[in-house]
Amino acid sequence: MTSRDALIALNMLPKIGPVRVRRLMDSFGSAEAILSAAVHEISGVRGIGPETAEIIRSWEERIDLTTELREVEERGLKIVTQDDADYPEALRQSYDPPLLLYVWGELKDVDRHAIAIVGSRKTTHYGTQTARQFAFQLASSGMTVVSGLARGIDTHAHEGAVAAKGRTIAVIGSGLGQVYPPENMALAEKIASGNGAIVSEFPLNMPPSKKTFPMRNRIVAAWSQAVVVVECPEWSGALITANLAGEMGKPIYAVPGQIDRPSSAGCHALIREGAALVTSGNDILDDISVLPLQEGVQGDEAALRPPLGPVEQMVVDAMENGASLVDELLHATTLSLSEINAMLLKLEIQGRVQQLPGSRFTLK
Repeated sequence: MTSRDALIALNMLPKIGPVRVRRLMDSFGSAEAILSAAVHEISGVRGIGPETAEIIRSWEERIDLTTELREVEERGLKIVTQDDADYPEALRQSYDPPLLLYVWGELKDVDRHAIAIVGSRKTTHYGTQTARQFAFQLASSGMTVVSGLARGIDTHAHEGAVAAKGRTIAVIGSGLGQVYPPENMALAEKIASGNGAIVSEFPLNMPPSKKTFPMRNRIVAAWSQAVVVVECPEWSGALITANLAGEMGKPIYAVPGQIDRPSSAGCHALIREGAALVTSGNDILDDISVLPLQEGVQGDEAALRPPLGPVEQMVVDAMENGASLVDELLHATTLSLSEINAMLLKLEIQGRVQQLPGSRFTLK
């Protein structure tokens, strides 16, 4: 058995968890040593009682590691541990990082530039439209939108990022073999097929529960540079995510709603407590320069911008050669009007272009 397989086995066991496994690793040095240790040796570790020790000692009777690994391979999934380069650095540096992540799709280095968008499962038209708008603007700028694939705000945040042809990460509160809610399977497939990844720390076939969702929320909070709460009542899982992010020293943004709507009461409470009031994704992008830069990123706000794609570069080149009107850009690039307008919006959101009076555009 490899160290990786042993770690996957420990992650599959009930009533263990990342904190206890790390304590055991500190004592035994490796995951294989933990699985082969005697009950009295395991229970001698601080915080590890006889019940937990017996669960670990009888691990082969409790889980089917061979089937788990085979299903992961057959489904085209990947398991990422903290020893792997593509394990998110923001999670690695968090207080309670997952032992490993099951990944459906692809994690990329640009996903460190992430903003979480969260909110209530029960939403209004205002909330769903706002979530899509924020996600579209942020994803268009090159930020990765992180959310939980839940009904309501989460769903519309992911959809907005996909519509922008940007990146989005869905962290779910179940195993990847039990995607929840089931009606979001088509959205999950769309995300995993080129727009980001579906991620879980839970064994493949673990169902969702009241325990798994708060665990999911801590990953969303830790992964993101900031959290945006779009719409939620006074008691909501979205507030748990926001509070966790606040405890980590990350900025919290809240979208205001009608003062007589219970669906916005949670956002208004956050604003009273110091969260920044925002009305568009641009408000957040304007704040990017004061967010702490991730490890490996040097410089100012420009360092957070993603590299230009070929179509964006075509528009920028045309503007550098003197084109400033939409008609001039159409002639210089041979792009369609809808493509020009989309690229101008994206470049404006990124802070590379600004609109002048007379429908002229200039590079910033």
